[in-house]
Amino acid sequence: MPKAARSILRLVLIAVAAGGLYAAWLYAQPPGVPKGFAKSNGRIEAVEIYIAAKTAGRVQDVYVSEGQFVKTGDKLAKIDTRALEAQLREAQAQLESAKIGVTIAESRVRQQEAQKASMQALIEQRQAELTIAEKSLARAEELATTGTATQQRLDEDRANVQGAKAAVSAAVANLAASDAALGFARSQVIAAKSDIEAVRATIDRIQVEIDDSLLAAPRDGRVQYIVARPGEVVGPGNTVLNMVDLDEVYMTFFLPTAEAGVLAVDAEARLILDAASQYVIPAKVFFVADVAQFTPKTVETTDERQKLMFRVKARIPSELLREYVRNVKTGLPGIAYVRLDPTADWPEDLKVRLPEDTAAG
Repeated sequence: MPKAARSILRLVLIAVAAGGLYAAWLYAQPPGVPKGFAKSNGRIEAVEIYIAAKTAGRVQDVYVSEGQFVKTGDKLAKIDTRALEAQLREAQAQLESAKIGVTIAESRVRQQEAQKASMQALIEQRQAELTIAEKSLARAEELATTGTATQQRLDEDRANVQGAKAAVSAAVANLAASDAALGFARSQVIAAKSDIEAVRATIDRIQVEIDDSLLAAPRDGRVQYIVARPGEVVGPGNTVLNMVDLDEVYMTFFLPTAEAGVLAVDAEARLILDAASQYVIPAKVFFVADVAQFTPKTVETTDERQKLMFRVKARIPSELLREYVRNVKTGLPGIAYVRLDPTADWPEDLKVRLPEDTAAG
């Protein structure tokens, strides 16, 4: 083949290839978006909940399987509590001992109160004896002035007064000692009761740990992954299984500056999943990022600012999720349409269509 012919053929082939690439590119482009709306590719996501062990232990049972739907409060797994139950029994025994300690301490208080009452009565008796001795001395001193009383009697009465005063002082000292002993006995009662409260707090703590060893579903959802199986030992805070909250399902997508700037939170949205493109799912925007998620290397011109992309999230209504909970699958890709102009009517092909429901929305 002549060289010129080969060159022409090469140009023809290049042109055909270029045309084919252009046609493929056109085919790959999304259809036009009606005025007042925006669209973007996204992916279905849900809030993930990591069910973890509060304390270290061995996994005793796992009550669910991966993919299983669970309700709030359903049992998911259990950590072995035999060691905790032994600690609980020990603490309960300590509680009984502490109660006995309170009884003994209160008995000592009653004894010291009786002792104090006895000391007070003794003081009164000694005080009466001192009064009698002082009166007898006064009479003896009066009689001694007239020579009627002997010096011996006068000396004896004076000695009796001094003895009575000493007895009163001793009784007062004994009362003070008894009062101090009573205060100490009362402090022992307070200490014994504090021991009871401390042991009760220990029992409550151990009981909470036992209760927390039974892992329950905090929300309605679906089990995604089981990380630890029966017999495996997990540390405190280690994940035993993972579940998704099916009351909190949304699509994450990105919009450029011009569209994100006018998009309102609570704006209506429609979601179409690749795996079920025959359905149109209603949603509502609940998050628009206030910071661009990715940008060009430089932002110096208007065109470059228009390239900034902002993350947006649109949530599927919870009542709809509950109705179609078994159809919900996270990770599915799809397209999100959002209404930028609240006065714009949804096109016919974007009106709500759900399984077994052809009603427009």
